[in-house]
Amino acid sequence: MWRQFTALFLAVLILVSCQQENVAGSHPVKKVKIDTNRSIPDDFVPRVLSIAAIGDSLTEGVGDSTRTGGYLPYLKAFLEKEKGIKEARFENFGIKGTRSEQLLNRLSQKKVMAGIKEADMVVITIGGNDVMKVARNNILNLQIESFEKEERPYLKRLDQIIQKVRSFNPDAMIVLIGIYNPFLQWFPDVKELDQIVSDWNDGGKALLERYPDTYFVEISDLFGTSEENLLFNDQFHPNDKGYELIAERVYETLEEDAIPAFARKSASEDDKGEY
Repeated sequence: MWRQFTALFLAVLILVSCQQENVAGSHPVKKVKIDTNRSIPDDFVPRVLSIAAIGDSLTEGVGDSTRTGGYLPYLKAFLEKEKGIKEARFENFGIKGTRSEQLLNRLSQKKVMAGIKEADMVVITIGGNDVMKVARNNILNLQIESFEKEERPYLKRLDQIIQKVRSFNPDAMIVLIGIYNPFLQWFPDVKELDQIVSDWNDGGKALLERYPDTYFVEISDLFGTSEENLLFNDQFHPNDKGYELIAERVYETLEEDAIPAFARKSASEDDKGEY
């Protein structure tokens, strides 16, 4: 089966490298029910939530027909429905093709450092291109062991990324969006790919548990169970609907703890500023 998968996989890589289409459209905003009974102080003033988005093509927004940042405009709309958030401001540092070692190096750029230092939240998409690199380097002899061998170095670099973000901004919330299996429509019977994605996501989630104020967002199930097409024409990146669902999942992950914590922190800072 792996030989058949390898041949098909190579064909898909060639297809993706050649295909770039832009589709005119706009971002519909999905209505989200907001729970106003959560424990947010009564005396706080709605504040601006500053968010630095770093990572790969999912952050840049490849596949977004409006080229406005993929999931970010949807997430902005969701967050601004919260009574504790006056405005959600994003700085997008996503670059397509970014792997973990490249993101680690990019964190040394002055503009990225400055964006992280000023952020209340840092959202990260990384890992998909690390998986793709393993596939390309072993295209003629693709084995699950190749992915298992690369997982540990990837997690080490991810840990360094988290530590570096923390060194720039000890107080920012850190959100890691997981990876998904973009080959599901091409190879639905190759279950090893689902296991690879699951293992890498589990590793990232376990890593975040070592740090406070960190949140892992699982999205692999969105693309694995939906009967609706959520992928762009290249069949790798999310389309507009896919990005909308990613944003909704990020919001659902944050709404219970992270957003109320931000409101309480904002109220506390306001109190400190009173004389």
